Amino acid sequence: MEQMSHAVRTVLSKYATFQGRAPRSEFWWWVLALFLVLVVTQLIDGAVVAPLLGFDAFASEAGQPLSWLVSLGVILPNIAVGVRRLHDTGRSGWWILIGLIPLIGTLILLYFYIQPSEQAENAYGAAPA
Repeated sequence: MEQMSHAVRTVLSKYATFQGRAPRSEFWWWVLALFLVLVVTQLIDGAVVAPLLGFDAFASEAGQPLSWLVSLGVILPNIAVGVRRLHDTGRSGWWILIGLIPLIGTLILLYFYIQPSEQAENAYGAAPA
């Protein structure tokens, strides 16, 4: 749990920092933490917020304003940590745009994200400690 909180603090402290490197553990702990936060916000939206707004619980995207706000708030840190993760594997951050290609682009990015870090210093900086 300490690793997850450290990763979340690191990613949020580098909110829109696209330079540098992000180790595999930082990236995947961030993904897990964000997934858990979004599950909780969707449950709150479905059980509390949607009925207050007059929507059917868990029925529509319109009844999930809390989830939308959280998602909107983490767009930049998500992109930034993805770019830094690509840097850590020795790739340009522009590779993140391949994710715009449906399915194939996502699978390619997933492959890049699971690759081990380059141990030596690369064009994007020294290996993270």
